[in-house]
Amino acid sequence: MEDILYKYMSRWTSLTKEDQETIVNELRVEKFAKDEVLFQQGDTPAACYFILKGCVRQYSIDEDGREVTSNFYTEEQAIAIFNHHKLDNSSDYTFVCAEDSIMVIGDLDKERDMYNKHPQLESMTRRMMEENFSQVQEDFAAFIASSPEDRVKTLLMKRPSLINRVPQHQLASYLGITPESLSRIKKRIQ
Repeated sequence: MEDILYKYMSRWTSLTKEDQETIVNELRVEKFAKDEVLFQQGDTPAACYFILKGCVRQYSIDEDGREVTSNFYTEEQAIAIFNHHKLDNSSDYTFVCAEDSIMVIGDLDKERDMYNKHPQLESMTRRMMEENFSQVQEDFAAFIASSPEDRVKTLLMKRPSLINRVPQHQLASYLGITPESLSRIKKRIQ
């Protein structure tokens, strides 16, 4: 797992191997079981996460009591909640492990200390978040403009592993269609 972290840090910074090792040794890495909840809708998150192995589903409960899946996070993706605009800092989403996972846990209370000790880490995090935000904006715009069939094609092209990693009803929710529609579309395009 450390290899993933070194590879990732090398992509975003020019830290020396020694600096990378120092940071990696200070990180908290934990295993999570499938169906384990990281935090629930309404909770105030105290940590951010970086997935080394596994899959995490993001969802909310709508007015009718249905789960609406809004994202899946997989290897080398970060889960960071930016809810400072809310008075209570509570999350609008629940995050649950869709499979057994291994993640780096970033304690939000200790984040500033880590950045002070390792200034390049803050720059790395900012660049990573900027790229992630840009990708989310692009994906959202494409999603809104796409037909259900195009959404499925995009999923198969950009994130094909999700088809075998998560239940079809969750994928359908993520794509904004019914499970039956997802089945019909998959048959049509295969």
